[in-house]
Amino acid sequence: MKLTDRYPNVDALPRTIPVFPLTGVLMLPRAMLPLNIFEPRYLQLFDDAVSGARLVGIIQPARHVVDAESPEGKAVALRNIGCVGRVTAYQEVDDGRLIVQLTGVARFSVVTEIDTPRLYRSVTVDYSAFASDTLVGDGADEVDRDGLIAGLKRFLDARDMKADWDNIRRAPTEQLVNALSIMSPYGPEEKQALLEAPDLKTRATLLVALAEMELAAGPRGGPGTLLQ
Repeated sequence: MKLTDRYPNVDALPRTIPVFPLTGVLMLPRAMLPLNIFEPRYLQLFDDAVSGARLVGIIQPARHVVDAESPEGKAVALRNIGCVGRVTAYQEVDDGRLIVQLTGVARFSVVTEIDTPRLYRSVTVDYSAFASDTLVGDGADEVDRDGLIAGLKRFLDARDMKADWDNIRRAPTEQLVNALSIMSPYGPEEKQALLEAPDLKTRATLLVALAEMELAAGPRGGPGTLLQ
């Protein structure tokens, strides 16, 4: 069953979800996010998710938290906006880890945190500001696709990075914009801005602007490959 059949609108999503706080990590509707799970609290989270609704929210810790990718305990403040995804692949590894793939469904606003005895955190959420997230390709026609690809090429050429241009040119616009946002080498604030962009056109424009700012800052990093 397709995600759009399973969740035709945000009313089909639960109002209480478990969350995985991750600094600098972004998930967006219908884009895939691979995760390597090894901490006991998150092993428990994904075990519970797979036996339940299979939904997990990805959200960043508050901006002042910089000491860990995923802060310990439940006291650290969270950002106001995250994205819920469905577990679409789940593999147990011999060393106890889980290799998980989440596919984004819709963004949410946090209403309040729920006190539970589980090791992980859960929140009540409101999806009303992001009701169009369940509409495939919503706003794609307004994206300057040629400008986005040209900006991406300038960025990759300057960083001596390679890309599979055949796949990039064939990718639907929504998939291209959201996948590039997830894989982009930017920090937590930039990732949050990409998450909170009100529409696909704004997100694409922001991606190009961030690439241009990176280029203006001068060379950094090394050779690599994007969008294999």
